Amino acid sequence: MDKRSFFERLTGAVKLDEENLSAEEAVRGKSALYEEEEEAQLTVDLYNASDEIVLKTMVAGVKPEDLDVSISRDSVTIHGKREEDRTVSKEDYYHRELYWGSFSRTVVLPEEIDVDEAEAIEKYGLLILRLPKLDKNKSTKLKVKGQ
Repeated sequence: MDKRSFFERLTGAVKLDEENLSAEEAVRGKSALYEEEEEAQLTVDLYNASDEIVLKTMVAGVKPEDLDVSISRDSVTIHGKREEDRTVSKEDYYHRELYWGSFSRTVVLPEEIDVDEAEAIEKYGLLILRLPKLDKNKSTKLKVKGQ
C-alpha cells in the first residue's frame, strides 16, 4: 500500500523523512534539512511543441501571486507555498492527506529558450509555461556607424 499523501501521489511531490537521512545525519540526531521548513518537489510534464517547450505542473490551492517562476535561457525554477486553513485544530481531523507548505522545482531545459517571449498561465490549478525556443538560425544585419 502506498503511504504517501494524496497530494504526493497526485503530483509526485516527495516529502523528506528520516529514512532518507545519511548515517552521519542520523548520528547527529537532526539533519540540516529539518532546521528549515520541509519543501516538497513539484512534478512536471515537459514536452516539445514544434517552436516552443511547454511545462505543466499542478499548483491547485495556490494563488497566482504566491507563485514565483524564474526562467533563464536553459532552466526554469518554480517556488510556491500552499497555505493551510488554520481554522481547524489538528485534534479535529479524522484523516489528513493534503500537502501544505512550501514546494519548488528546477528543471534544466533541453534547448535554449527566448526568455522575453515566455509566458505563464494558471488555470484551474494547472500552471502552464510556454517557452518559445531560441531561433539560433535567426540573423540580422548591423549597420556600421562611422565616427
